[in-house]
Amino acid sequence: MCRLFGLGSAPRRTRATFWLLDAPDSLARQSHRDPDGTGLGYFAADGTPRTEKAPIAAFRDRAFAEDAREVESATFLAHVRFASTGGLEARNTHPFEQEGRLFAHNGVVEDLAALDDHLGADRSLVRGDTDSERFFALVTRETREAGGDVTAGLTRAARWIAAHLPVYALNLILVTPGELWALRYPDTHELYVLDRPAGGLHGDRHLDHSGSEGRMRVHSEDLAGRPSAVVASERMDDHPGWRPLEPGELLHVAPGPRPTRRLVLPDPPARPLTLDDLRPDAAASQQAA
Repeated sequence: MCRLFGLGSAPRRTRATFWLLDAPDSLARQSHRDPDGTGLGYFAADGTPRTEKAPIAAFRDRAFAEDAREVESATFLAHVRFASTGGLEARNTHPFEQEGRLFAHNGVVEDLAALDDHLGADRSLVRGDTDSERFFALVTRETREAGGDVTAGLTRAARWIAAHLPVYALNLILVTPGELWALRYPDTHELYVLDRPAGGLHGDRHLDHSGSEGRMRVHSEDLAGRPSAVVASERMDDHPGWRPLEPGELLHVAPGPRPTRRLVLPDPPARPLTLDDLRPDAAASQQAA
């Protein structure tokens, strides 16, 4: 299953080190656990979006044991991909960038021809083959039409897809240089948030999170003295502050007040999908390890 991770510490920029693909040495185990792509998104000091990403196939004969980068940003977005739509190419690897925003998604949306028709000229925003990037293009268009209001654009896009297309899951994280949004929909996959005070639970600790499957780790000494919000597909440590987003709940992290949460999709999808409805590759990408 794809893994999502987001971090917001705005207005302060944070230096963080990410390890992606902390894979085991055994090639036999790699064939079951290695993802189809890894990506890290962040922003330069002038607000320019940056992405570091690579398509990595499980069947390759060398271990991609550790991909570490140390970067500084007020928001971060990391994604470990298990492909469901689109080949193993960099253009299909999350996060995606459109109009200065970064986006990553865990889920499956079908009837992409209908989505392409609905996008019309904005289909040109899509460079790859994935349902995720098409979803992002719809968010981008709706945000533009809402005068740059990302909350409104994201809500409109998700509601249109929920009402018109077959949906398995729409879990996502979207970031700008100073803000972060996360949506869980419907109840297919979990998504957690940790509203972390400076120094964490004990008041003097740096941030150090590790996913249970060993696919993603993040470390930041800066956050020993700064508050932050962390969003992840799984609880990444034993901090008691982790809280699941409710199905249909949209999280917004911005400078100043602490994160806000709103129920924006109270109803289930009009055309819900189950694992049995998905193609075998798509179904495999959505199952927990």
